[in-house]
Amino acid sequence: MSPIQNQNKKKKPFYKRTWVIVTAVLVVIIFVLIWRSAHKSIPVQLIPVKTGTITETVSVTGNTTPIQSVSLGFQNSGTIGRVSYDVGSHVSAGTVIAALNTGDLSATLKQAQANYTKLLSGATGSDIDVAKAAVATAQTNKDSVMVQQTTAVDNAYRTLLNSGLAAIPSVSGVGTIISPTISGTYTGTEEGAYTITTYSGANGNYFSYSGLENGTGSVSLQAVPLGTRGLFIQFPSGFNSTTNMSWVVSLPNTQASTYLTNYNAYLAAKSTKQQLVDNAIAQYNQAIASLAATQSTARPEDLQIAQAQVDSAQAKLNNSFIIAPISGVITQQDAKVGQVATPSAPLVTIISDGKFEVDAQVPETDIGKLAVGNVVKMKFDAFSGETFLGKVFYIDPAETISQGVVDYKIKVSFDTPDSRMKSGLTANLDIETKTNTNVLILPQYAILVNDSGAFVETLNADKRTTTQVPVKLGIQDQNGNVEILSGVTDGEEVLNIGLKPIGK
Repeated sequence: MSPIQNQNKKKKPFYKRTWVIVTAVLVVIIFVLIWRSAHKSIPVQLIPVKTGTITETVSVTGNTTPIQSVSLGFQNSGTIGRVSYDVGSHVSAGTVIAALNTGDLSATLKQAQANYTKLLSGATGSDIDVAKAAVATAQTNKDSVMVQQTTAVDNAYRTLLNSGLAAIPSVSGVGTIISPTISGTYTGTEEGAYTITTYSGANGNYFSYSGLENGTGSVSLQAVPLGTRGLFIQFPSGFNSTTNMSWVVSLPNTQASTYLTNYNAYLAAKSTKQQLVDNAIAQYNQAIASLAATQSTARPEDLQIAQAQVDSAQAKLNNSFIIAPISGVITQQDAKVGQVATPSAPLVTIISDGKFEVDAQVPETDIGKLAVGNVVKMKFDAFSGETFLGKVFYIDPAETISQGVVDYKIKVSFDTPDSRMKSGLTANLDIETKTNTNVLILPQYAILVNDSGAFVETLNADKRTTTQVPVKLGIQDQNGNVEILSGVTDGEEVLNIGLKPIGK
């Protein structure tokens, strides 16, 4: 072995010891770095809790509309006779814009006015004479109707009683004996029957009758009186009265073929009489009342009725015109001369001149925050960089539903009218719904909100760890500030959770 080889063998333990030392040093350095890193202070940004004023704001979009906008039409049907103004015309309140042909309505009004004046002035002597003549005519007509209808009923009744006059055997099974013939017209007014019985006497054959009348007579082949009420009886040739026979003559004869027809005719005559007599009496009573009214001074209620007729005629005439209820500009004019107007169909639209408001829809989630009188800041796309002030003056109590979304309509007035405003301009509204003063305030990015509630984080004394503190939130403004109702105190510092550069 050479001297150089021996020398190298001697150096190896030295190099080995050197690498062990270097490794140990590196391990110590790494350990120290890890320890220092674990015990290094956390770099954080602290935000102090401040006391101040905060204003809650609801932001929506709306459009300008005229303060007054009316759609008008005729209240009567008829032919349009006059159109005085077109679209774009400026009209004053009370101006007639269009009218129907009103000749008939004007005549009706004049007649109603004349009737009222006449009633108010009282009747003249000639009016009273006419009323008396009407009473006399009604009296004559009533008496005539009574006589005529009484006669008609009596005749119908007499016809009914004389229905199918016939002597019907009172006992069935009389064989081939022919019954006597009954003729004449019964003049009595009683219903009933004659019972006829034949018998033989010393000087011939006889018959007796009872019922409506009582009496006797000789059997004859000629017609002889049956009582004293217009009836006659005639026995057939070869009649043999050796065997007593008996017949019944019924008045009326309900078995006669004409009975039902005559009975219905009698009922109809009675009904007709009642109707005609009632009408005649009503006409007579009306004539009496008219005479009394003519002779007396006008009663207050009669004057009221006459005045109501005048008012009704005047209203119908007024409804034949389209009259501007406000001063403004006509934006719709569909009335044409000669056109037939439909009642209540809108033909004319007028918007107020130079005065506008803003209408907007507010979601149901925000409507509970609003109240009439809320201050509104408005910006318009048409006037870049300008802010207009106004107030909420109306909140619709009923919802508006569009595609399942519930909104509520509000109206905003301008504090200062601006002549540049036009209908339909887009407005961005910031509605100040609530302002709280002297309250605790933090920016929203310093607050953590999760399912458990709202929290802030405070730095512990070791400057390395933090603690979550629950807080109760109030209103929030448009700049991202939040009112803190409880959980922190004025001047207390909390972590900027949204911006802190913490790496864990």
